[in-house]
Amino acid sequence: NDVRTTGEVAYTITTNQGPITMTLNRDAAPCTVHSFEALVKQDFFDNTQCHRLVDSGIFVLQCGDPTGTGRGGPGYRFADELGGTHNYPGGTVAMANSGPDTNGSQFFLVYDGSELPPNYTVFATMDEESRGVVARIAAEGQDGSNPDGTGKPNNEARIIDVTLKP
Repeated sequence: NDVRTTGEVAYTITTNQGPITMTLNRDAAPCTVHSFEALVKQDFFDNTQCHRLVDSGIFVLQCGDPTGTGRGGPGYRFADELGGTHNYPGGTVAMANSGPDTNGSQFFLVYDGSELPPNYTVFATMDEESRGVVARIAAEGQDGSNPDGTGKPNNEARIIDVTLKP
């Protein structure tokens, strides 16, 4: 299978709160982009809930878990594509993980600048309008249901489907 390792590709995540457009960067993270595209082709993300909102200290909405628990994934893991120092300004899209080289299907959308260790593969960016969609979800806070003080967004965020942007 030929994996493209250069260029950009755009996808639209249609959510119940509005569209989120992401531009994926194959140059920075070819394996991550390939995995994301393969999961999209399988409708993996369709009708899944964005299950975790962090609205203090860092500002991220986490999605991509078919179980909605934070523990689900595609049944495989792949290596980090870190490339040194990572800033996570608003608009960044990066892979969530549970330690080195544990990427699967979960990703997070950074809606405001966040200080994070350089442990998360950055593979895409959102445009301003999309950041606004995520910020509106975040504006209603989260339920604090996780032990770390984060939780499910009070304003439900559900991925309806993900499509290649023409």
